[in-house]
Amino acid sequence: MTDKRVRPGSGGDKYVPYEERVGGESAVFFTKELSEEGLKRVFARIGSVLQGKIAVKLHTGEPYGPNIIPRPWVRALLEDCLPAARIVETNSYYDGDRYTTEKHRRTLETNGWNFAPVDILDENGFVYFPITGGKWFAEMAVGKNLADYDSLLALTHFKGHVKGGFGGSNKNLGIGCADGRVGKAMIHTTPNQSNQWDISNEEFMERMTESTKSVVDHFAGRIAYINVMRNMSVSCDCEGVYAAPVVTPDIGILASLDIAALDQACVDLIYALPDKAGGALRERIESRRALRQLTYMQVLGMGNLKYRLIDTDNNDREVSAAEAVKGIEPFWKPDRWN
Repeated sequence: MTDKRVRPGSGGDKYVPYEERVGGESAVFFTKELSEEGLKRVFARIGSVLQGKIAVKLHTGEPYGPNIIPRPWVRALLEDCLPAARIVETNSYYDGDRYTTEKHRRTLETNGWNFAPVDILDENGFVYFPITGGKWFAEMAVGKNLADYDSLLALTHFKGHVKGGFGGSNKNLGIGCADGRVGKAMIHTTPNQSNQWDISNEEFMERMTESTKSVVDHFAGRIAYINVMRNMSVSCDCEGVYAAPVVTPDIGILASLDIAALDQACVDLIYALPDKAGGALRERIESRRALRQLTYMQVLGMGNLKYRLIDTDNNDREVSAAEAVKGIEPFWKPDRWN
């Protein structure tokens, strides 16, 4: 499956300031309005590329998960903008409430995802998507049904992650489209190891990103990305009610046709927060060496790490990350768990 001589890159704990980055720039659209209207506003700036049979990949969460994207927002987006689209998911690699399709569908019902069709992509197995330019894989096992769609919207709750450091659009597609048995094992586990989570740090980031590349290339020209920066625990939504308390303030919603630029912009906004506001998530990102996600996306030609941040709340004025988070203060609100 992989060449034992392959070695991961480095620097996953080193944040690269904007002025030190190279390459082109992409457009990233931003709103502070965390609502269904804000979501629809940024979608309107990137949604025209979605045609034919449309999949909407989002993390629907473990039972009663407190931090997932609010269901009314997703419902409004689908009903008003994507009436024929389907939500798509895959089963989990860990043995839990989304491990089998039967358990997964019970969890979907528990969490209220009953207003639109939900396609469990690996319900009937997997197919391989090719990976161009990868060093770990030549192909990735993704949920079989993904091949049935013409276009894909990655609708992502941006947050921390216990293995990936942060979960943006890259994680949503790289882990979220890989099938629950073969694909996720390729990313997480060295063959013949007893520890199913033995791959970490830069190697994990690169494997996950190569998985994402298989999906991005498959839908080339017919794929768009939205990241919702709300309820950003350092834990992933896969931890459900056991996620660490949210201590990072809400920021807004971002959208782009460039996955690398979008995830980089979200990371930049976290780094632009005051230490007491962004410190917990920055520590999670650096301790897992997660910044390698960003540089490896650029290595693989998946997008740019430079961008124009366009403030849709203020007549499309171009703003810096520091301007976008100006006035945001640290907080702790127990009622956010309700």
